[in-house]
Amino acid sequence: MYDLKRRVYEVLEVSSVGDKSSRAYDVLLTTAIVVGMVPMTMKGENIYTRWIEIVVSGLFLIDYIARICTADYKMGYRNYRAYIAYILTPLAIFDLLSILPVLCLIPGVSSKVGLLRLFRFFRVFKLIRYSKTMVIITNVIRKVRNQLLAVLILIMVYIFVSAMLIFQLEPNLFESFFDALYWATISITTIGYGDISPVTDAGRFIAMISALVGMAVIALPTGIITAAYMNEITRKKSKYEL
Repeated sequence: MYDLKRRVYEVLEVSSVGDKSSRAYDVLLTTAIVVGMVPMTMKGENIYTRWIEIVVSGLFLIDYIARICTADYKMGYRNYRAYIAYILTPLAIFDLLSILPVLCLIPGVSSKVGLLRLFRFFRVFKLIRYSKTMVIITNVIRKVRNQLLAVLILIMVYIFVSAMLIFQLEPNLFESFFDALYWATISITTIGYGDISPVTDAGRFIAMISALVGMAVIALPTGIITAAYMNEITRKKSKYEL
């Protein structure tokens, strides 16, 4: 039983050189992920999308259960906490959410929780497992999450402040504070609001500052991620790393 469980774990993980069974499983799941996104390209449901949903969700459910059963190998320690810890990992949560859209096929459920169809989007994140580059990027973001969070908080504070200022300086341009908040958000990203722009000198000054801050918004996180990425690709990754 111990050897079988270990073998299941090896098949579930990204295949190593020469492991044909694991490689075939990777191809199967990758294909299922791609096919599982097809219903999102169509309007409404038909017999084909229903069968796609049933087959794909069935594969995802088997994969989800198998990964939980072998979580002790994945997490690197052998006790019940490994199973709980794995269930709470982002990828495990995405796995669960990607299965839920099948509930829409149950009569009466679709009209009540139709938004479950949108959970098909989470299937994209399952591809992270099967791309070494995406694994590296995921590790990088996880390591610099505190720095990125600090930058995000700084940006949000600036957006709220600039939105409040522009809302007071240009009261006739915005019907609600949310409109001003939207203007501040897209201004800081240097996209521009479109058909609404400040008419007062003070308002235009705020827009100019937002455009300049927007350059830093792009440059600062990019620099943080790039530096961490260069360190990651030169480091030998652990066997149990995500």
